[in-house]
Amino acid sequence: MFPKNTWYVAATPNEIDEKPLGRTICGERIAFYRGEENKVAAVEDFCPHRGAPLSLGYVSEGKLVCGYHGLEMGCQGKTIAMPGQRVRGFPAIKAYPVVERYGFIWVWPGDAAQADEAKIPHMAWYDNPEWAYGGGLYHINCDYRLMIDNLMDLTHETYVHASSIGQKEIDETPCKTTVEGDTVVTSRFMSGIQPPPFWQMALRANHLADDVPVDRWQICRFTPPSHVMIEVGVAHQGHGGYDAPNDKKAYSVVVDFITPETETSIHYFWGMARKFNPADKALTASIREGQGKIFGEDLEMLERQQQNLLAHPERALLMLNIDAGGVQSRRILERVIAQEKQGAGPVGTSV
Repeated sequence: MFPKNTWYVAATPNEIDEKPLGRTICGERIAFYRGEENKVAAVEDFCPHRGAPLSLGYVSEGKLVCGYHGLEMGCQGKTIAMPGQRVRGFPAIKAYPVVERYGFIWVWPGDAAQADEAKIPHMAWYDNPEWAYGGGLYHINCDYRLMIDNLMDLTHETYVHASSIGQKEIDETPCKTTVEGDTVVTSRFMSGIQPPPFWQMALRANHLADDVPVDRWQICRFTPPSHVMIEVGVAHQGHGGYDAPNDKKAYSVVVDFITPETETSIHYFWGMARKFNPADKALTASIREGQGKIFGEDLEMLERQQQNLLAHPERALLMLNIDAGGVQSRRILERVIAQEKQGAGPVGTSV
């Protein structure tokens, strides 16, 4: 149960630089590749000849060639040629709107006529010399909404990520959740605390003392279909907290694109865009490695949670005040899905 008339991150550009990529998005099996003029293309991963996956083939002169019998497929899903055969009557397969932007490949798995590139969310940090970005991809066997729940309630950091970003003050500081249109914001501001290990490292990387009290913030923003951007950081106490000047804080945005594969599996594109010491490539690699380990801890928890839920579908889950962000996000998703079924317009955020 997920929206389909919307943009999802399907891949990173390097995943299709050398050969086609087969990936299931919202239950749709899709072959991604670089077609004419090196432009990204996406078609149903199904050869109309014998049903072979086109993603097991190769690209020649901008055409996707089936690796079974050499059928050549065009970017619009129409068979172009096949060795020794007449193909004029071959049925077309589905072609998907696809866009390469902000360092990601975006796909629209629903009604192609409704695809609007203006609905791709704007990434202010992309290709900006004041920012640096590093990220990765995890495949996780869980309902995409469980990951949204996880990201919209960072209370779990105290327990799941105790050695890196967790600390008791997260539990002790209440969070606030607001809803504006299709956006849910859950925020928590902590004052006069000691930074946990990850943020000690970040302070040092920005040439700041790591053993003094800091103000820390977590601002989680959900927008449909399943994007969560989290502003995080610490500032030396007494300099304005979140509004402190750049030379008094370490500020980042955790980037989370959650793309449903099936009802119980996701492609999770994670990363961190930071606004301090952006030229330090070794720091980018170090943060990426550390963040990958943190999200790896979430992976095990989410997969085990999904297994429990599948084993006990009759059991109701308890909702507490810390769950408000996830609850409100699910309500928006339910409304968006209902509107889509009724034939309403696409979802997303205009640039």
